[in-house]
Amino acid sequence: MYNETITFYSKTPPNKGVLDNYTVKYFEDNNICWDDLEVYLTIEESIIKEFSFSGDTAIITTACASILWESIIGLSVYDVLEMDYKTIEELIGMEVSPRRKQASVLGLLTTRNAIHEHLQDGVKDNFDDII
Repeated sequence: MYNETITFYSKTPPNKGVLDNYTVKYFEDNNICWDDLEVYLTIEESIIKEFSFSGDTAIITTACASILWESIIGLSVYDVLEMDYKTIEELIGMEVSPRRKQASVLGLLTTRNAIHEHLQDGVKDNFDDII
């Protein structure tokens, strides 16, 4: 069902936990699969310096949030706000079933909303904005 990358990151997510000195944190949940996720970001001069997450998450959510971490460290917050489901699909190397798409982007959705909160731009993304 899942490729080796998903299996590896779901079992050994290197960035699961709470950052000590985060700039912003944000909580989201997915009422379809009952995952909940909180992300912690350290942002300096609009650049993502650190990222971690915690929560009660399914295999695909855990893996995608962890893989996302590797791709956004060092990026501008504005670049992250341009990411969507296609970005996740490219990062994990496979298409996700329609039933699991929301779970696959929960980390990205939560991260984008954390960035919006940090920027105080009044925007709140939802799954439709990502998928």
